[in-house]
Amino acid sequence: MLTAHFAAALLAPLLVRRWGRTAFLMLAAVPGAAAVWALLHAPGVVAGHPVTTRIPWAPEFSLTLAFRMDALGLVMTLIAAGIGTLVLVYCARYFSDDEPGLGRFAGVLTAFAGAMLGLVLADDLIQLFVYWELTTVFSYLLIGHRAELRESRRAAMTALVVTTLGGLAMLVGVIMLGEAAGSYLVSDILADPPRGTVVTVALALVLVGALSKSALLPFSLWLPAAMQAPTPVSGYLHAAAMVKAGVYLVARLTPAFGDLPVWQVTALAFGAVTMVLAGWRALREYDLKLLLAYGTVSQLGFLTVLLGAGTRDAALAGLAMLCAHALFKAPLFLVVGIIDHSTGTRDLRELSGLRRAMPVTFWTAVVALASMAGLPPTAGFVAKEAAFEALTHTGPAGPVVLAAVVLGSVCTVGYSLRFLWGAFAGKPDVAPTPVHAPGPLFVAPAVVLAALSLAGGPLAGAVDPVVAGYADTVRWTGGAEAQHLALWHGVGLPLALSALCVAGGLVLFGLRERVAWLGHRLELVDADRVYRRTLAAVDSFALQVTGFTQRGSLPIYLGTTLVTVVVLSGIPIIQGRLWTMEAPPVRLWDSPVQLVPAIITVVAALGVLRVRRRLFAVVLVGLTGYGTATLFALQGAPDLALTQFLVETVSLVVFVLVLRRLPPRFSTPALRGRRLGNLLIGAATGLLVAAMAYFALAGRRAESISTGFPDAAREAGGTNIISVILVDLRAWDTMGEISVLAVAAAGVASLMFLRRRTQPVRGRPGERAVPLAAAPVADGTAGSAGAPWQPTVLTTAPRQLRVEPRWNPLWLPGAQALARERRSIVFEVIARALFPVVMLLSVYLLFVGHTDVGGGFAGGIVAGLGLMVRYLAGGRYELYAAVRAQPGALIGMGLVIATGTALAGAVFGTEILAGGAFDLHIPLVGDLHLTSALVFDFGVYLLVIGLVLDILRSLGARVDEQLEKESPTERQAEEVTP
Repeated sequence: MLTAHFAAALLAPLLVRRWGRTAFLMLAAVPGAAAVWALLHAPGVVAGHPVTTRIPWAPEFSLTLAFRMDALGLVMTLIAAGIGTLVLVYCARYFSDDEPGLGRFAGVLTAFAGAMLGLVLADDLIQLFVYWELTTVFSYLLIGHRAELRESRRAAMTALVVTTLGGLAMLVGVIMLGEAAGSYLVSDILADPPRGTVVTVALALVLVGALSKSALLPFSLWLPAAMQAPTPVSGYLHAAAMVKAGVYLVARLTPAFGDLPVWQVTALAFGAVTMVLAGWRALREYDLKLLLAYGTVSQLGFLTVLLGAGTRDAALAGLAMLCAHALFKAPLFLVVGIIDHSTGTRDLRELSGLRRAMPVTFWTAVVALASMAGLPPTAGFVAKEAAFEALTHTGPAGPVVLAAVVLGSVCTVGYSLRFLWGAFAGKPDVAPTPVHAPGPLFVAPAVVLAALSLAGGPLAGAVDPVVAGYADTVRWTGGAEAQHLALWHGVGLPLALSALCVAGGLVLFGLRERVAWLGHRLELVDADRVYRRTLAAVDSFALQVTGFTQRGSLPIYLGTTLVTVVVLSGIPIIQGRLWTMEAPPVRLWDSPVQLVPAIITVVAALGVLRVRRRLFAVVLVGLTGYGTATLFALQGAPDLALTQFLVETVSLVVFVLVLRRLPPRFSTPALRGRRLGNLLIGAATGLLVAAMAYFALAGRRAESISTGFPDAAREAGGTNIISVILVDLRAWDTMGEISVLAVAAAGVASLMFLRRRTQPVRGRPGERAVPLAAAPVADGTAGSAGAPWQPTVLTTAPRQLRVEPRWNPLWLPGAQALARERRSIVFEVIARALFPVVMLLSVYLLFVGHTDVGGGFAGGIVAGLGLMVRYLAGGRYELYAAVRAQPGALIGMGLVIATGTALAGAVFGTEILAGGAFDLHIPLVGDLHLTSALVFDFGVYLLVIGLVLDILRSLGARVDEQLEKESPTERQAEEVTP
């Protein structure tokens, strides 16, 4: 089901492009199928047989793809999937076919439904948190759907910041709770809940996440602001999705921790205060959506009180109210959307006479509002009666909490009447509102939900076994007899409190103008203003800290880092017992030959301190790298030596490319005191690293694991230990490293390409590549008809680029765009001859990496060096001609191939990144040994090529273009004769 949701989300833009808004009807089939699936399993779940699925993912890290649908999961699945289906059907008539970004919206809304479904079915805390954060991201995108509006962007950012803050706190709590319990499976924690101080702190952090997600005070400001979202989003968000996630988490953990003070007191206190204050705020709102939004905040407080109280009857009433809230709040938001769509406004001061103009919508709203106000015979009445009865048996705090809930319910009746009057009543001082009649499919989802809300009262007995299946898991009952849902419990305190709520609500409605006036006067704090000022203060503080600590001096940053390392690492070495331990003698060398590269490396390093020209310094730094690579080779590590040689060569070229934008000499030498300090820092760092290396090797007590590497390599189907380690034994590390390379490539590109590119770069802006035969020349003739493609350019620049009318196949075609003084025919011929050989060598290194010196990383660098040679010989146009693909495409393809290979191990093998090998006999060639690691290595190969290409285009071609723009007269291309 989850896969179907996310697959449908990916296909949604294509479906909307093909069928317009009607595509929502096809997308609705996905959550609709999930709801049917849940109904088919309902009898077994109610009988006490949860539906479970567990797929081991990374058992060593206690990570499992675990799903479980018990009674609570069943109810939440039906709410998330059922209401999601109706909301998607509603979207098919709410939007028009020309709505901007409709395809993206459809995909995100479908994915949102899938994320919510995964959240309520997850039986693993880490997995639950992943879905938790997915709902945050998707809600951010949905709230900010109309990105051209500043209010939408601000509302989306507010929701993201507030809920992410709570999510980070929750993540810490989840990890603490899982470690304390010894398991991250929710079912295991509920079966044997841990106790202790760590658990108390963990639960407090988890509650921070739950309260922020469900918009309880003091985090409630984001939910009313989220009304900038389209109405279908508001309906789904409030009734079935994101805000219900926090309430669901409270309900999920209450059976294990409902008797703990930190859990019960927090839920009761914050829930009761939120219910009263948000309900009071709703009484003075004029926007129908804002009125419902504050009503939702109030009802969420009510649900938190019931589901966090820790008693069996409160849990029963809480889950019943959760269902009732979904069935009345969703149709009310859909009704607001119908009114707004049909009249063009949702301001209750401008609406008049809609009761007669929209009778179906009116009676739908009446039923839903009656359930929200707790009037019989609706589902809301049944749930509220059960809540009043349960709160009379909630310990010492029961009377106070009950009084707060009654006061909040009085406000609920008051703003329910305010909504009905404001939306549908005829107002003497307001002209009847013109109405565009809604279609039947537009109204049908709201009618269905209101009908279910009405049927919820008479069918309470049928719903009771499902709700009781969850309530019976709450072990602490508070000494009360178990109650059950029913439409009529007789005359008693709950019925009297319900009558009091209705009477109080009628009074508030009758005094609605004075209540609104009083609400404005008693407003002490504007939450949005506090939030904005808090953000401004944080930004200002961050700016001050940044200005104080970051002065723009790289030597100071590096010196601070090195001093910190020396102090924190050197003191334990000096104070410890390392000096007294028996250590092997220092062996200066294994062969006198090693002295040659060692001396060259030391001399080059010292020479860097003396030279004043940047180019000389770069060459000397490169020489230290080559010396190190030579030592690797002499020590019997050819793989490391090859990689070091290749990386050092790439780094040297990159440094040279960057030097074109820097002065040829270093700046004025630092003062003598500072130079002495830098010398001491460098010397101390070198001594520390040498000491750490020596003592780490000298302190070994256990046998080295490297003795098992040869057998492990043979078991993986290879003989090159280094390559097998990278792509088999420690493939997870390689996955992380190539991801870092991809991020580094993005960082390099972002430093150079500041403007957003809307099309692939094929040269300078305004240029396009054409065949040589079509390229104009100075004398008006065209190039030879049979000449191959080459990147001659037509430019809007004031100068006319001259090219040769003929092209020699031994030269590089792109080099003809260079000025004559920048060309070297010998270099071009050599580069053209060497490039195929270099590429063939790179492929060879890729294929033999598992059994010989090489691998995807080395092969990719060799291919990148081939591209570097072509660029240095032929310029940026030759680089564009050499590789038509964009660097980002190569990097992305490499990541996809590597990731796909990793996932294939779980699908076709035993776990993620599980390897496989097979032998293939090719006639006339011989036996060929292939492994799945070769495919993984091919992904690394493509990614490295993309990285080098990205560096060449960013630091090479881009800098070339900038230099040409800065001095066009000096770099003007001249006619080149054959």
